[in-house]
Amino acid sequence: MSGRPEILFPLFAGLETLGGVGAKTAQAFAGLGIELPRDLLFSLPYSGVDRRFRASIQEVVPPATVTVEVEVGRHIPPRSRTGPYRVEVRDALTTFQLVFFHASGDWLTKQLPTGQRRVVSGKVELFDNVAQMVHPDYILRPGQADHIPDFEPVYHLTAGITQRLMLRAVGEVLSRVRPLAEWIDPALLAREHWPAWHEAVAAAHAPEGPDDLSPQAPARRRLAYDEFFAHQLTLALARAKLRRGKGRVSQGDGHLRAKVLAALPYTPTGAQNRAMEEIAADMGSGLRMNRLLQGDVGAGKTLVAFMSLLIAVEAGGQGVMMAPTEILARQHLAALRPLAAAAEVVVELLTGRDKGAERKAKLAALARGDIHILVGTHAVFQDDVQYHDLRLAIVDEQHRFGVAERMRLGAKGTVTDVLVMTATPIPRSLALAQYGDMDVSVLDEKPPGRKPISTAMVSTARIGEVVDRLREATAQGRQAYWVCPLVGESELSDLTAAEERFKHLRAALGEGVVGLVHGQMPAAERDAAMAAFERGETKVLVATTVIEVGVDVPNASIMVIEHSERFGLAQLHQLRGRVGRGAAQSTCLLLYQPPLSESGERRLKTLRETEDGFRIAEEDLAMRGAGDLIGTAQSGLPKFWVGDLETQAGLMAVAQSDARNLLREDPGLTSERGEAVRVLLWLMRQDEAIRLISVG
Repeated sequence: MSGRPEILFPLFAGLETLGGVGAKTAQAFAGLGIELPRDLLFSLPYSGVDRRFRASIQEVVPPATVTVEVEVGRHIPPRSRTGPYRVEVRDALTTFQLVFFHASGDWLTKQLPTGQRRVVSGKVELFDNVAQMVHPDYILRPGQADHIPDFEPVYHLTAGITQRLMLRAVGEVLSRVRPLAEWIDPALLAREHWPAWHEAVAAAHAPEGPDDLSPQAPARRRLAYDEFFAHQLTLALARAKLRRGKGRVSQGDGHLRAKVLAALPYTPTGAQNRAMEEIAADMGSGLRMNRLLQGDVGAGKTLVAFMSLLIAVEAGGQGVMMAPTEILARQHLAALRPLAAAAEVVVELLTGRDKGAERKAKLAALARGDIHILVGTHAVFQDDVQYHDLRLAIVDEQHRFGVAERMRLGAKGTVTDVLVMTATPIPRSLALAQYGDMDVSVLDEKPPGRKPISTAMVSTARIGEVVDRLREATAQGRQAYWVCPLVGESELSDLTAAEERFKHLRAALGEGVVGLVHGQMPAAERDAAMAAFERGETKVLVATTVIEVGVDVPNASIMVIEHSERFGLAQLHQLRGRVGRGAAQSTCLLLYQPPLSESGERRLKTLRETEDGFRIAEEDLAMRGAGDLIGTAQSGLPKFWVGDLETQAGLMAVAQSDARNLLREDPGLTSERGEAVRVLLWLMRQDEAIRLISVG
């Protein structure tokens, strides 16, 4: 791919090439994320002002924008230096005032000569029952009135960028737009009745009424689809590149898996069996596996993961399982140990703590193939870690991992299959945007024997009763988590909140009963506090959200979440999932500070009504929006200029299948449509994709 197509050059020139934009204005535009003329095309107006011509201001209810023709009456200069300058005017039905601050009288007498007619457009407001228009947006002679648009688009602005400047800059960029060859599938285009790209851009910037601003307006849907399609093409190209590496066939005879199944006290759920079959088929296919295993809290991902690792071992190879933190890595190890014992395979742990001789010995055993399955933090992928025959890599808690890391991870074995696990149920549209390069297996059934968790909302006024209940429960040998909120921006105050609560509970429940973990502690102290709780030495663990993911203490059956109204839904769901893992009936208490905001109440009620993580995720998306839901900054979720993952979720699925089909038929993008798609990728600044095609 030789470089950016010439037809796009004007859209990728400097902003200073636009009239009226100097270095200072270009810098101001950067505050809106606008760096190139093409960015202006995708910065669509978010609302509009009706400036249709009226006979009189009496036709609207102030405050409202109105355009009328008036006869100019007397000028009333300000009484004091700071007072306003007023001009009386009369439309067809009534008299009102135009008001100006800091204006020069000479200029106003020229603009608004008494006795002449002018067209004015601006916002009419009532002050002491007198209608006024402060600083009209337009003052024109009756012959020039067609300069005023009937419906004027309103753009997002920032310091140094006015509405007028934005309109002018956008107008200039629109004049540079040339028709481009169509990249959308003709059948889809016909079915959706979408305009061509150049028409869609022009229409999106020239709305004729409020309907044209809706995400469902044809021009906007078309432009959103272009974004989603370019994004899915990038993911599909990454997927194709991973798969082009001829995979290895990893097929086992099942003897190790049979031992584990025989030792299990229960039968796997239908969802677990289905996921295990999908993974086995991928591993045996000879194509690189790139699969996401998505399961709600407690859906039994560990078993599926272990059975997949055993396929690699049965096939004569090794498997590795990587977790984001040492606590989690140790927990995976603890969960896998009994299964490994049943299968008689060797499982080892490798973290950043392994040093010197011990580390050397582990690395040697790994290189010889004596270790079958390695569990650890990202230490498992450091340069000096050599595997005898790595066939499967499993990564836990994917949302800290972008496409680039996935590609790097796959490079460690000669052709390693990759399975990613996440316990965060993600709505389908987001899953497609974030993991569109992967195939997805979903665990949507709970293993038998899991009791529902009873969830209650309790006002902070009743905190004393909650502490009394805890005292009774701990006396009976039960264990509890007490999660303290993030208090706002400063980490320090979070800490104080957790420490204060810790002191308060220690005083109420006794020395040695209460433990504390928070993010500021040295890792060793944190691990020690966790371990004491796991062994049951401490009965109550006060924690900030560091325990959100993957902590597993089956005896803990009470979860208290303080200031629960400050947490997001998904986070609350994850926290609640830390209990309900053992035989005891579990309880989750959502402590809240009244009065609750509407959305706070909706969140807590949703949680009280359902334990279905997927339903909770959909509700979360509806309430918070996509960027917020997974913290866009660290999620690898792209920033869409036009596309909206909530209102246009359906388009993302269409874009994914369209992108995959196109690459199946035309892997090099050399057909006529393929050439058009290359232009789209340049237009959408998908440099990653362009690199993948050029190396392809």
